[in-house]
Amino acid sequence: MADASDAVHSLTDEVLGRLAGCTDARFKQLMTALVTHLHDFAREVDLTGEEWMQAIQFLTAAGQQCTDKRQEFILLSDTLGLSMLVVALAQARASGGAQGATPATEATVQGPYYWEGAPDRPLGFDIGEGVPGEPALYTGRVTDTDGRPLAGALLDVWSGDGEGNYDMQMADNTEMRARGRFRTDEQGRFWFWSIRPSYYPIPMDGPVGRMIERMGRDPNRPGHIHMMVSAEGHVPVTTHLFVADSPYIDTDVVFGVRDSLIVPFEQHEPGTAVDGRPMRKPYWSAHYDFRLAPGPSA
Repeated sequence: MADASDAVHSLTDEVLGRLAGCTDARFKQLMTALVTHLHDFAREVDLTGEEWMQAIQFLTAAGQQCTDKRQEFILLSDTLGLSMLVVALAQARASGGAQGATPATEATVQGPYYWEGAPDRPLGFDIGEGVPGEPALYTGRVTDTDGRPLAGALLDVWSGDGEGNYDMQMADNTEMRARGRFRTDEQGRFWFWSIRPSYYPIPMDGPVGRMIERMGRDPNRPGHIHMMVSAEGHVPVTTHLFVADSPYIDTDVVFGVRDSLIVPFEQHEPGTAVDGRPMRKPYWSAHYDFRLAPGPSA
């Protein structure tokens, strides 16, 4: 009869042996790796029954925290850096063979606040109207990696307000705010108005928040605006533009900041903006050109 020490090591092989009847090769690969790494982790840290029960209770609480407007498991994945790792793997996989003068725009995490179905808006529209925050004009182009403009490219845009709050976080709010979809013109150009986004903490009232506190980490994200950019025949990208001088730019709690996505915001005095809009109070402007690699469309 095998002793306890033998069982510690032989159990992994026994569990993996039960996958012999699995006919889905990819699923078998995933589960084999998952079981192997989980068992190795338990052996490495000499995991106790009490600690494993605490982990089960943590995961149970994360599931119970989820609603149609809050996804605690996405928050967990984001704060452990797993979301950003999956994003990086996906972008490398999709555009690894693409050739161009410059690389494609870097992707980053989608985050838990994407709301499908934002309204289509004309270029120049203000999606920040009525939203707390300082007005900001966003301009730029969408091109391929050789610099050729992509007409009709889609930008699906969303952000929190100037106080760091998303519409989905507001209990009594049922309407989209600071969201819109724009199409580039024949020269690949886009321009629209919103607000200069502010930094904000992730929700700290759930199990992920308690985990962050116990880890001794800062819970804040730097100011940023989200964009999904896509065009026919090109690899879509989900990304952010980060406010260059925002607090927490070096300690983003979800590890999403990339140097190439940090954008200076220029402040302007009242007057006529570059798009011809009269401004009675100071405003900001930010410019960024997105580059999409050739490949399948969204």
